[in-house]
Amino acid sequence: MKSMSGKQLCRVLEQHGWRLLRVHGSHHIYGKEGSVVRLSVPVRGNTPLKTGLLRHLLKSAGLGEHDLP
Repeated sequence: MKSMSGKQLCRVLEQHGWRLLRVHGSHHIYGKEGSVVRLSVPVRGNTPLKTGLLRHLLKSAGLGEHDLP
């Protein structure tokens, strides 16, 4: 799986209909209309997310590796 930073993941989520609800410290909380799922994306500069966390966030968002740029 390609590594990406929290900033990059936020851009991908926004392209797929997720919107930023609030920011709590370095965590950006995303939600989607009609969904009870909330995603907490750690944004720490351009530090890449760990593979397991990235995979979990994508699965929770209903996205796959093929949705990444």
